[in-house]
Amino acid sequence: MTEIKVNETQSSETVILLVDDEDQFRAALSKQLIIRGYAIIDVDNGEDAIKAVRHNNPEVVILDHWMPGMKGVQTLKEIKKIAPEVQVIMLTGRGSVDLAVETGKLDVFHYMQKPCSLPELLEAIEKARQERIYAMVRHEIPHVKKSSLGDWLMGAHNSRPGFIILGLLLFLTILFVPGPARLLFLLTTPKTGHFNEAIIGYSDYRKMTTGQTISEYYSLKAGLYNKVQTQDGKVKKVTLKPVQVAFRARVMIGVLLVAVLFWATGAIPVGITALLVGVCMYFFGIMPPNLVAQAYAKDAVIFIFGVLAISSAIMKTGLDKRIGMLLLGFSTSLKRFVFIFAPLLAVTASFISEHALIAFIVPILIVSYGGVLRAANLKSDKNLAVMMLLMVCFVANIGGPGSPAAGGRNAVMIGILADYGINITFGQWVKCGLPFVPVMALVIALYFYLAFRNKIKTRDINIMAQIKRETEKIGKMTREEYITAFVLILLVLMWTTVSDIFGMGGPVILSIVLLNIFGVLRWRDINTIHWDVVALYASACAMGTGLAYTGAALLLADSFIHLLPDWMMSGTGLCISTSLFTGILTNFMSDGATVAAIGPIVLPMAMISKTSPIMIGLATAFASSFAHMLIIGTPNNAIAYTMAKDPDTGEQLISLLDFFKHGFVVLLLSLAILWGWAFFGYWRLIVF
Repeated sequence: MTEIKVNETQSSETVILLVDDEDQFRAALSKQLIIRGYAIIDVDNGEDAIKAVRHNNPEVVILDHWMPGMKGVQTLKEIKKIAPEVQVIMLTGRGSVDLAVETGKLDVFHYMQKPCSLPELLEAIEKARQERIYAMVRHEIPHVKKSSLGDWLMGAHNSRPGFIILGLLLFLTILFVPGPARLLFLLTTPKTGHFNEAIIGYSDYRKMTTGQTISEYYSLKAGLYNKVQTQDGKVKKVTLKPVQVAFRARVMIGVLLVAVLFWATGAIPVGITALLVGVCMYFFGIMPPNLVAQAYAKDAVIFIFGVLAISSAIMKTGLDKRIGMLLLGFSTSLKRFVFIFAPLLAVTASFISEHALIAFIVPILIVSYGGVLRAANLKSDKNLAVMMLLMVCFVANIGGPGSPAAGGRNAVMIGILADYGINITFGQWVKCGLPFVPVMALVIALYFYLAFRNKIKTRDINIMAQIKRETEKIGKMTREEYITAFVLILLVLMWTTVSDIFGMGGPVILSIVLLNIFGVLRWRDINTIHWDVVALYASACAMGTGLAYTGAALLLADSFIHLLPDWMMSGTGLCISTSLFTGILTNFMSDGATVAAIGPIVLPMAMISKTSPIMIGLATAFASSFAHMLIIGTPNNAIAYTMAKDPDTGEQLISLLDFFKHGFVVLLLSLAILWGWAFFGYWRLIVF
């Protein structure tokens, strides 16, 4: 195999593997590519090509089809097994349609006749380089620049060595630095039954017997003991020592901080962080293996799994399109679009995946935007695009408080409440959250209308016309759509009426089984859901259990509540402080991870301050829907930003600055309406 020939001044450029059995052709092409700054590996057979891919990591492979020994197609198959992200340009002097079809099935980037023109090949190489980056994302392979130590430490999404090292150092520091004396005090304080005792915020305080300490209760609850030998030589079990429980509490605090760091920075994949939580709980003996597994498999986890599966059925049948058309059907003018469509979308997003709604509605808005421009003889109107797309995105976000089905963050809070022996029904949640949703949607609509009504170039917006064209494309409702709609209505009714008996998970599993029996939802459809999301919520529930049982959550809550001013330490003031903190944090990390991090801390704070845990739990969950400022805050933002392209020019219609600027205002409005309309408004009429 020929050694790598690298142009020294361009050593950081693209590495290309050239595989061809014709020496003269290979040498001539290598020289031309090296002159243009590429690093070249050239080999004359398939076996050496496979070795080069394994050891030299080329970005693009230029592969001859007809070679002695291992043919090009066989070489291609082996290359794709080793490095599926590598882009292959297939060359041959004996072109045929059959060959193009065969190589196309094997994920060839480009098929070219040999000889080909150099400009054409160079263009294909550059396009292949870009496609490789997309392929790395699809295959979850980090795209890391290694030009400097700083670049290596920063890494890329899902592989950030610097943050991994920081997380490890943080975890070890918490483990080996002596814990606060307050922790041992809380663990060794016996229960007296007095309303103002320090340990009243412990998750299982009501189940503890008088005189029992958290350390003793945790040891019995988790089934963890020390074995000691008595004077007569027998071995008996005794409860863990307080210092042993304190160590486990510090482990859980370390796990919480590392998980938050990794979720916020994308240091490793979300699913791997979820598994890391379990690894620590297993190997540091937080609970026995069976109890750790039970902590991962709560009803809330089954609930979020089922919601994702039902969403898959809704999208598969096209019912999401039908719902989107129904919502947009009133949009015959700008005012109707703003003030009728916005609250309808928000309320719908409380019960149906807002991601599916946004994924369908945004393309319709983009097409409608192009139609408005053509009708008004305009080339562009970015203010109109920003107003329509951001309003829709933010309105869908605030559908979250409306019901438990609105998002996984709500399922996480339900699971955390369950750790404290508190069960909230579907109906109770809707009563507390749904009145907030349409009011907030109208406020958002009014903000965008006032901010843009004098900036947009035309107000003649008739989205209904585009809806009619889309309706003609999909035709009448199919049998599968009717069945899915019926099951969806049945599911909502069961959540509303019997969730206190069967939980949230039971009805949704029944719905999945019914959809399968009727031939709507196949097992392969269920396999396509985002299992990393399910893992995240499962780990959040498990982490919440570990924090609660070990007393770690109590310590954090005890510490934080003493930092708050007096008026924010209980009641509505505590609701305001927790929602403010949650609303800010959720803009920088996923909503589910935010609730997972904050939930186990704020519920003990509620108990310590004699505030309803349901109030504080809902305030936290509701504020986690206010991720408006950054596109990483929620999938809705990412979908809207990605699809916001001019239909004619492909120009980006929404900038990151647009998200930040308008998202910041909407965040402030969201908090203000939550505090004024919910906390100081209709919540005063609800008995918590």
